Amino acid sequence: SGIMDRLGFIERHGLWSDDQARLGAELRQRVAKDDVSLIRLAWADPHGATRAKVVTVPTFVDALTEGYNINVATSTLDASGGRVFTSFVRGGGMGLDEMTGSPNLIIVPDPGTFRTLPWAPGVGWVQCDEYFVDGRPFHFSTRRLLRRQLERLAERGMRHVVGLEVEWYLARVVQDDLTPENIGSPGQRGRPIETVPVEPGYMYHSESNVDLMQPMLSELAEVYDTLGLGLRSMENEFGPGQVECTFVAGDASRVADDFVLFRSATRQVCRRHGYLASFMCFPAFPGYYSSGWHLHQSIADAATGENLVAPTEAEQPLSEMGQAFLAGLLEHAVAATIFSTPTVNGYRRFRPNSLAPDRVSWGGDHRGTLMRVLGGVGDKASRIENRGGESAANPYLFIASQIAAGLDGIARGLELGPADDDPYNAPRPMLPKSLAEGIAAMDASEHFRRDFGDLFVDYYRQLKQAELDRYHQYCDDNAIDRAGADITEWEQNEYWDFF
Repeated sequence: SGIMDRLGFIERHGLWSDDQARLGAELRQRVAKDDVSLIRLAWADPHGATRAKVVTVPTFVDALTEGYNINVATSTLDASGGRVFTSFVRGGGMGLDEMTGSPNLIIVPDPGTFRTLPWAPGVGWVQCDEYFVDGRPFHFSTRRLLRRQLERLAERGMRHVVGLEVEWYLARVVQDDLTPENIGSPGQRGRPIETVPVEPGYMYHSESNVDLMQPMLSELAEVYDTLGLGLRSMENEFGPGQVECTFVAGDASRVADDFVLFRSATRQVCRRHGYLASFMCFPAFPGYYSSGWHLHQSIADAATGENLVAPTEAEQPLSEMGQAFLAGLLEHAVAATIFSTPTVNGYRRFRPNSLAPDRVSWGGDHRGTLMRVLGGVGDKASRIENRGGESAANPYLFIASQIAAGLDGIARGLELGPADDDPYNAPRPMLPKSLAEGIAAMDASEHFRRDFGDLFVDYYRQLKQAELDRYHQYCDDNAIDRAGADITEWEQNEYWDFF
């Protein structure tokens, strides 16, 4: 025990792999030499938004041994800073003694994620994992939840390969100073800063319109390259100032981390140049169109890298295993929707004939389906594209939900039914029409309760319900009929400048 007392928090609890320990040692040397004066210790909140503490170099070096103290609050507040759980009663409103009184957590840097931020000279950035002070992993860490699902795949000698295709909006800021209207309070977000569109929109892939955005896009491309995010393309989408970015496919855990950094980097770099980047699904501005996040996924052999979902015969859509994986995705698609579409606003995307799905359908190269199968015999890039996500989703939850659902399909040998060539009229289960339906579907899912644990499902339900309750209260206060409502000012305030 004398030796244990002398070890730092990370070693004492065995929180780093050998690889992380080696990288941690290199990082100690590097920050001493590098031109870094401050480091952001970052972690993802339940929404997948980054929170950070900014520390000096000596404090960071200490954190590479001992971790660093933070308050548990970022996981007990909703996106407006409103308190969801009664932290100051016994059990913290969750029936968990360790959550009583809004206690401290310890965040442990993951040295492999360290970067210096190209837009913030002298500032380093590293992603962290949350632990209780006794070394137990934090129950509500979504990064850890994904890792657990990836371990289940690894036990079968498989890994999850993911490619991102993400839409977002670029707008120009036209307000010089914040006013009292821009300032909210816990439970109520202020009005977002005023913006105007950067191009008129609805000239799909217009070269001249993309050129209006080119200076900002070039700046971003350079940042993504420096960060090693693997950008493939940037294009002018449908709406005014709507941009789509696609990234090189890679290992799911790295891609999820990179998505978090991509969203933060995009917002911060744009803001420094007088623009606002938003990953809100359906902005309330006249003439705007919804943004989606399409998740391209396949399963690879962990040892050889061979694509295990690629079909082996011409008439197959996917391999036998790939078909079972897809059948699992379809089986649990309704319950998983809240992980890909976690906002009130995101459900407005599920409309017929809209380039977004409205029911649990699948097909070959068909953009009206929920699950679009791409590739063929001998195509190493054969994959399943889930078209149901919104860009504001938490990547850890979205990806983890896919692995959990697909693995269930494999384990039970689920049969894949025929493809849908008329997906908007197919006799398939409908996707949830609202966040309320999304919450209810997850809550009732024995599958997600088993794979994610009752504790997490109950927690996430409460978190999302708090958001929904605030929306309902707004509608009631303003005599808005929720069923027929257009996009509300509440949604614009809540999401335009949060994501």
